[in-house]
Amino acid sequence: MTRTEKTPDARRFRVAPEVSTEVVGERVSSTGVLLFSAALFAVVLAVVLGAGLLVAGRVTLGVVVAAAVAALLAIGCCHIAQQWERVVVLRLGRFSRVSGPGLFWTIPVIEANAMRVDMRTRVTTFYAEETLTADLVPMNVDAVLFWHVWDAHAACTEVGDFTHAVEMAAQTALRDAIGRASAAEVAIRREQLDRELKRVLEEKVAPWGVTILSVEVRDILLPKELQEAMSLEAQAEQRKKARIILMEAEHDIYEILDEMEGLIGDHEAVARLRTMHLLNESLREGKGTVVIPSAFAEGFNEGVGDLLKG
Repeated sequence: MTRTEKTPDARRFRVAPEVSTEVVGERVSSTGVLLFSAALFAVVLAVVLGAGLLVAGRVTLGVVVAAAVAALLAIGCCHIAQQWERVVVLRLGRFSRVSGPGLFWTIPVIEANAMRVDMRTRVTTFYAEETLTADLVPMNVDAVLFWHVWDAHAACTEVGDFTHAVEMAAQTALRDAIGRASAAEVAIRREQLDRELKRVLEEKVAPWGVTILSVEVRDILLPKELQEAMSLEAQAEQRKKARIILMEAEHDIYEILDEMEGLIGDHEAVARLRTMHLLNESLREGKGTVVIPSAFAEGFNEGVGDLLKG
């Protein structure tokens, strides 16, 4: 789950990840664990009181205190981990084991639960804001990181806050990747940028017991002036390709006309055929008016001239 903060400038954005991967409505209920602890407390309390009654013949204050202490110690050393959780247990400050999922026990006072680690896939949104490319163009890039913890021991003992460390490593890798490429390369080669970020992050976070599943660039924002320039460049490139294709077509047509001239033996007839073809294309597209001179128009002009002389 992420939180987005927008500034007055629509091109600026800031995205920060949240530590929890659970969303409201999907969080696990702790009612079962509380009921189990209460039942365990009652059972231990009853057993100790029963044992004291059998030994002393009556329930004294000391027996009640001993039963209460035993019950508290029982629920203090009994723990339950969810299916997706792993619990790092330390014994006198040293790593002992990784427990879970399910029910597990610890030795009171001597052992302690250092960290509960969520082993499910996590989603972290990170960004690079106004980062300069190799050709000194400021860019805003927004990306998503999919990752999970595979070694709870390393995540607990090798790094202080692995969630924050992964976020900072992803942001740094994104800025470095943008700084090594030009603006056009970043905007066009998005899949290559994803692969490069994944490779760099895998090497960085592997000692922390974290695995990078995938990195996906969601949005790339360029300055408006650069967007207009790149649009003009793309339009010019398309016009160039269109003209090249047109010239290739004309070349093929003239080769065919040359073959027809060899068959017909009349150059003027082939030229008139080409003229008729161009005229047909112009009329079919309907983009202009074709004026064809005729002998009738010439005769009309000669008659007007004779009248004026008279």
